[in-house]
Amino acid sequence: MVHDRKSWRLRTLRTVGALSAALLPLLALGASAVHAQSFMRTPNLNVGARVPTINPTVAPRINPAVAARPSVSADRVARTPPTRLGTMSSTMRVRPGAGVQSTLPYARFSPNLYPACQTALRGPDGECFDRPVVSAGGDGGNTAKKGKGSSGKNNAQAAVNLRAVKNELVAEIDGALSSAEADELARRHGLERISSQSFRLLGGTIGLFRIVDNRPVDTVRRELAADGSVRSVQLNFRYFLQDQKKTEGDAAQYAVAQLRLPQAHAVARGMNVTIAVIDSGIDVRHPELANSVADSFDALGSKEGAHTHGTGIAGAIVAHAKLMGSAPEARLIAIRAFGSGAKGAESTSYVILRGLDYAAEHGAQIINMSFAGPKDPLIERGIAATAARGILMVAAAGNAGAKSPPLYPAANSNVVAVSGTDAQQKLFTASNRGNHIAIAAPGADIFLPAPDEKYQITSGTSFSAAYVSGVAALIMERNPALKPADVRAILTNTARDLGAPGRDEQFGAGEADAFAAVTAAAAAPAVPLASATGKPAAEKPPALDPAADNASVSRALNDAPPSMAADKSAANAAK
Repeated sequence: MVHDRKSWRLRTLRTVGALSAALLPLLALGASAVHAQSFMRTPNLNVGARVPTINPTVAPRINPAVAARPSVSADRVARTPPTRLGTMSSTMRVRPGAGVQSTLPYARFSPNLYPACQTALRGPDGECFDRPVVSAGGDGGNTAKKGKGSSGKNNAQAAVNLRAVKNELVAEIDGALSSAEADELARRHGLERISSQSFRLLGGTIGLFRIVDNRPVDTVRRELAADGSVRSVQLNFRYFLQDQKKTEGDAAQYAVAQLRLPQAHAVARGMNVTIAVIDSGIDVRHPELANSVADSFDALGSKEGAHTHGTGIAGAIVAHAKLMGSAPEARLIAIRAFGSGAKGAESTSYVILRGLDYAAEHGAQIINMSFAGPKDPLIERGIAATAARGILMVAAAGNAGAKSPPLYPAANSNVVAVSGTDAQQKLFTASNRGNHIAIAAPGADIFLPAPDEKYQITSGTSFSAAYVSGVAALIMERNPALKPADVRAILTNTARDLGAPGRDEQFGAGEADAFAAVTAAAAAPAVPLASATGKPAAEKPPALDPAADNASVSRALNDAPPSMAADKSAANAAK
């Protein structure tokens, strides 16, 4: 029995050993297969079926439309249970350019606009307005919100309407229409005719109309333009005078020496030259302006009194008592085209056209335009027609500064654009720049007359333009045969170069030199005025005695009152 038991044990041990040897390779292969399968299935083992899979090697994708929502880092998603996703704080860092708008200051501005004003106040041409550019005129103030890119288009249209009188249109209509027919034309299109008149300067009839309902301006403009009795339609644009500041006080007239006026006045003083000043009201009774205003016209039809700007402009040209203007014996046509507005004295396309028309029809040889506004098809036509009549036009470059686009009418090629300088012959800080600048003249802290026999110290390219208009009058007295292009050439060719050598965008050809200009005018190939005497430059200029002034005596107009209902337009402009 013992032997049998030992045999059984030996046989059992041999069987187990054989089975173990046979199973070892299979066990090794089985372990290897389980490891590989576990690796491939790992993403499905610990992540719920409703949690999105995140590949940590791929950068996060961000939708710009939801950039303001809290971001989630890939690490936290991998480690946090799905139930906590809604309470997680944002930790994601976003690379520049990933679709999130920058928060840097002025990042939304074009570099050439920095930092004149906030983007909400900026128009499509770079102008700064006094209220946000958010809605188009005529829509009741509602902001457009439809479609991609509508905001930019809407802002551009809104800026245009901020530059124009709300709900007013200017149209060239059939000149054969009677007043009743013109009123019927207006009624057909839901308009009110404020005024209309025939402009000899343009050879056409221009009407001023107001929209009487809440229809969008563009809709009404298109419908009116499609009428067979209408030649053209546009907005009634606003224009603003270009002065900066006013203070009472006394100051040396540095502009007199800088322009070399005493030497120039020994040769010419502007006698027999007529300058139209399209501006605000002028105090014709001021001692500095005695006997200088030969004619007056109120293009506004208003009852406003004299204004500091218009009186100062007149003084820069013809002052001849305590002060010295650039052409003290020139004749002025005082054209009131600017009245009180929300942003100071302002005017419109229709009124300025009336001023241009009057100046051209009443013998102006020079027109001073110390105001600025947008490019205006109607005024562009008026300027072209004025230039065709051989009338010289001078305009202020504007006081919008280095970042401003060109302003009109100065940027018109038919106009002499004038920038401003200061007592150190540096550029007036607020002066506009540009390739259109022809010449510069003093415009900072200028000592000038003010209404009610007062005086003012004021700044602006307005007064720079006025000084140049007077210097042009000296040239034309010295040589009446000169054409506007000849006068412009003399002004620029005799200017003192300032800034970078040669012509530049700040000073144009340089600062005006009145004495050099009148000297060059006498040498020009034309017959000088017989009454002008060639006095030596060093001779002391004659005393400025108002009683001996040779300018024409002021006279009152007998013309019929202007047809424009200015009270209606002014009230509408203030809305």
